[in-house]
This record gives sequence, structure tokens and C-alpha cells, in this order.
Amino acid sequence: MAKTILFVYGTLKSSQVNNEMLAGQELIGPAITLPIYRLYGLGWHPGLVLAKQDGIAVKGELWAVDARTLARLDEYEGVPHWFTRDYIAVADAVGDVQAYFFNGPVPADAPWGSEWPLPT
Repeated sequence: MAKTILFVYGTLKSSQVNNEMLAGQELIGPAITLPIYRLYGLGWHPGLVLAKQDGIAVKGELWAVDARTLARLDEYEGVPHWFTRDYIAVADAVGDVQAYFFNGPVPADAPWGSEWPLPT
């Protein structure tokens, strides 16, 4: 059965609070996006948005995820209301990669950076 390659950048990453949701899935390794995104701090979690004009490269991890796990993640991320899952441009990635994008208004004063957790 084919697996989806998923770019994770926040609480699903290794050593983060929700990484257990990826138990039994395959960690491919660290990854970085092309510099056309922004990673915002939205309280206890981050939100990734497309920002072609003023984006930066975002650091995360690639995971090979089965369909059952992907369905659980979609539910957890509130797809399609809170987050959407779509294709993302990852440097040096071969094949299609997907990620969860924040699907709401970003507060004007939201902090942003290239990696979660954001530096303090």
C-alpha cells in the first residue's frame, strides 16, 4: 500500500508533544522547504502558510505515513476547516510531499520563524 510523504514542522516532529501520533510510521529524516512559506506561532502550536512574496525556508521532518494514520491526522488537524492538507515544495525531495497549512486568519502580531518551537 502506498504511503503519503508528509512534511511535519510543529508538534508532530520527533521529541514534540504529539509525535506519538506518528508511532509505527517511518521517519525519513530532516527536511527544509523552499523559501516561500511562513511559520507562525499561534499559541501552543504553529501554523504554516504560503508566502510567495516574503517567505522563508521552514525546517521540519519528512515521514512516510499510511492511509489510516493520515486519516487520524486529518481529523486531529481539523481538515478542512482549521488546517488543510496540500502539496508543499521541499528542497531535495523526490516525489510529492504534503503538509498541513493553517486555514485561518493569522494575527498581525503573531511571531514567526523558520523552526518550531520558535526562538524566544
